Amino acid sequence: MSENQEWLGLMIGNSRLHFGYFAGAILQKTWDSEYLQQKEIKSHINQEKAIEKSLKSILKTKNINFNHGMPLLIASVVPEQTALWQTYTRFDMITLDKLSLQGLYPTLGIDRALAVLGAGTNLGWPILVIDSGTAMTFTGGDVQKKIVGGAILPGLRLQLSSLARGTAMLPLIEIPLELPPRWSKQTATAIQSGIIYTILAGMKNYVVSWLEEFPNSQIVLTGGDRSILLSHFTTLFPELGATFINAPDVIFWGMARVWQQIFNPTK
Repeated sequence: MSENQEWLGLMIGNSRLHFGYFAGAILQKTWDSEYLQQKEIKSHINQEKAIEKSLKSILKTKNINFNHGMPLLIASVVPEQTALWQTYTRFDMITLDKLSLQGLYPTLGIDRALAVLGAGTNLGWPILVIDSGTAMTFTGGDVQKKIVGGAILPGLRLQLSSLARGTAMLPLIEIPLELPPRWSKQTATAIQSGIIYTILAGMKNYVVSWLEEFPNSQIVLTGGDRSILLSHFTTLFPELGATFINAPDVIFWGMARVWQQIFNPTK
C-alpha cells in the first residue's frame, strides 16, 4: 500500500450509503448513494463481481475511475448491507478496537466513534459532536481522547414522519426553511413548532451543560440536517450558534485517521 494510494471509505448509515474518495489520507470527494438491493446482488452467481459492477457504476457517476482491487474501508450500522459489501475483493472493516480512543463501550455506534475521532484529530480536544441524521446524537470526547458519553434521540425527519405513521389524522410535514411561529393555529405549523423548538432547546441544553464541564471545547455539527438546524439554532441563540463548526465530513476524517494508523502505526 503506497502512501498516496487511492481508496474508498464507506459509511453504511441508517438511511443511505456515504462514500469518501481518498488519495492517501487526503479526502478528495464525498457523496451519498442509495442502499444496494439485496435481491439484485444475491441473484448473481458471483456476488463479488456483482459488488464490483455496482461500485464501478457508482464511481462512474462521480467521474472516478474504478481500479480493480481498490481498497475499501467499511464502517456500518446496518448488518444486512454490511454482509453485501463484505463480498468485495479488498475490504477492511473498521471496528471499535481499531480506533485510537479511550472509554469505548461495546454498543457505541461506529459512526459516532469515528465522528469524534475525526473531529478531535482535526480540530482538537475536547470535542462535542452533534450528528443530525436519522438519529440525532450527542457524543463528547475529552483531552485524553476518551469518550465521555452522549445521548441519542430520533432525528428531525424521523420525528416528523413518526407522527404521520403513528396517528390517524396528522399529516407528514416538511422541514420548515424558516422558523415557524411558536404558537400556531394550524396543525402543520403546530407540528413544525413542537418538533423544531424542542430539538433546538435540547441542543442548547446539552451544549451548555457540556461547556460548563469543558469550556474550551469545540462544538461540531454534522449529519444531513445540520445546515437547517444550524440556521434555526443561530436564529434563536446567535452567540452560541456562531461558535458551532459545520463539518459534514467528520466521519471521513476519522476514517483517514484509521487509514494512517494502518499505513503508518507510528503516527
